[in-house]
This record gives sequence, structure tokens and C-alpha cells, in this order.
Amino acid sequence: MVLMITPSLNVLSFTLTLANKSIRARHFFPSNTIYYRFHFQILIFRGYFSTMGKFSGKVAIITGASSGIGRATAVLMAKDGAKLTITGRNQQELEETAKQTGLSAESLNLVAGDITKHDVQQVLIDTTVNKFGKLDILVNNAGAGFTEEGKIGSEISVECYHKNIEVNLTSVLEMIQKARPHLIKSKGDIVNVSSIAGLNHGNVKSPYYSVAKAGLDQLSRNLALELINFDVRVNSVNPGLIKTNFMERAYHVGADQANKVEDTKAIFFQFLISGVRCIEYQSDICTEKSRRNTGGYCKGDRLLG
Repeated sequence: MVLMITPSLNVLSFTLTLANKSIRARHFFPSNTIYYRFHFQILIFRGYFSTMGKFSGKVAIITGASSGIGRATAVLMAKDGAKLTITGRNQQELEETAKQTGLSAESLNLVAGDITKHDVQQVLIDTTVNKFGKLDILVNNAGAGFTEEGKIGSEISVECYHKNIEVNLTSVLEMIQKARPHLIKSKGDIVNVSSIAGLNHGNVKSPYYSVAKAGLDQLSRNLALELINFDVRVNSVNPGLIKTNFMERAYHVGADQANKVEDTKAIFFQFLISGVRCIEYQSDICTEKSRRNTGGYCKGDRLLG
């Protein structure tokens, strides 16, 4: 793995050339393995990359960890030494995530439940602090895109709007508020998993999801201004389409159709990536080597060069 650093104004461009047995991203189409040249542009970033135990001694809560990005984040952070509390609605899938982390019972706390429920949120915080003695990192990954089949734009009901806001924005704020005193004590990190849908990529089939994610980005920036006074960092990650069950659920398509969408975007736009780079960036901004990175975001199309 070759790392080249080129400063330009307040932007550092990180180019990772992956070869041989270095990190390898497998595409989602049968028999196709693609080696990517990844390109990061991270505003006012002063860290550098480390691959050994960067979360040793750290305690993290990861929401939405029963599949997709949340599961991959849990596996990566566990590999790098973190103790984890993971949560999701599906008990069986959450147990599969726990198995994949390889963590012992002493280093893992599992809480199944609906992240929008106040009692579940409080249990997450309380059981984490009681078991591990502290909280260093909060990864607000849980999210969902609610739509109404056959409807677009303003045809979609206000009830659907409220469901999108509750899961993708309100629950994040509530988790941050409950975790706040513990993160101030540990001078910790908050990572909010947003979406390019909240930036300038509208979608008439899921407009309220975009609204919720745009709100999440602004929440991240504004809380970063407040919490920097306590040496707590808040950052967003805005991935594009990533091959998880989310696309099939949100857009009412089957696996075959989802793969066709991914194939087209990957070939023509280089827009779709596996979770590998998203997850690695997500974890890197929580390390001590990125202490000055707060109030920022990393857009999905910046994860590929």
C-alpha cells in the first residue's frame, strides 16, 4: 500500500494505491474483482493512516449494526481493538454481526431494539457505561428511507415525512443528547452517517429521506461548533449507493434489479462503491491522529478517484 500526500490549500489529497495482497474491494457482480485507486479529499485533515490497534482501549456505540454499513463498521472497529455496543432491530442479524466481530462477551454489548424509542436509547447508554466504564465513540448509523409505492414528491403523505425525520434525524439528536456528558468526559467522537441524498442529489421517489439527511448534515455542523469547546468532534459521512439491503427495501426492487442499478452506476459514473472505503474513512476520523477534523463531511463521490 502506497500513501501519497499532496497538500493543496486547506485540502489534503490522499491517494491509496492498492495492489497485491493489500486491501481489495470485491465488486458486487459475479466473477468481477476490481482493484480500486481510492482518492480522499478531506478538508483541514491533519491525520495519517495507521492499521494496527487504532481503537485499542476505546469504547464505541454503533447503531444500525445488524447489517450493511453498521455491521462492517463493527467488524472493522473490533479488529482494530475497540470494545463495542451494537444495536439493531433484528436480534438474529445482530447476533450474526456479533459473531463476525470475533469479540468476547467481555468486549461486546448487544442491545436489540428500535432506535427511535427513548427507553432503547437510554439502555444503550447505560449498559455501555456500566459495562465498560466509559463511552468514547458514537456512530449514528441507523437509518431508513420510507416511501410510498406509486407516489412521488408531494404526493407522498406527511406521515411518511415524519417517519423519515424520526429515524434519520430525531433519533440521532436524542442519542447525542444522551451520550453528551460521557463523550465530554472522554473527549470523544460522534460520526453521523448521512447520505449524498442530503446534498445535491434529489430523488422524487424519496424526497423526505433527502430532507432528513440534509437536516442531519446541518445538525452535525452546528453541534460541532458547540462541542469543539469540550474537545468533542462531530463529523458526517455522506456515502452514495452502497450494496446493502437498504436499496432493495427503500426502492421496492429485488436483488437482481438492485444489481443492475449498481452495474450501470459503477461503469458509467464510478459512483457506487462497496462499503470498504466508506467504513475505513468512517473509522479513521475517530482516531487520535485526526483530532483536528470536526464539523466536516466526506461526500460519497470523493471516495473514488
